[in-house]
Amino acid sequence: MVNEVNAVTFRQNLGDMLNRVQYRGDSIVISKDGKPVAALVDAELFARIRRMRTRFDELSSRLAKAYADVPEEEGLAEVEAAIVRVRAR
Repeated sequence: MVNEVNAVTFRQNLGDMLNRVQYRGDSIVISKDGKPVAALVDAELFARIRRMRTRFDELSSRLAKAYADVPEEEGLAEVEAAIVRVRAR
């Protein structure tokens, strides 16, 4: 379950929030002035997110290198064509 709390409530109930994340598998979005600024998630989920981000960065770098010589307009046209093909399925 994902819960949202403001920073003051989070600070006042830190122990309870940690227990909810650790034992119930909840995630907590912490907001300040009504805007989300951070999230408290299970350490295992955070590790998975970090691995995914690393993998995404590696793939993005490979794509950037592979298409470095392709003009931007041509690349965008190729992306648009791929989107049209996928949506047509």
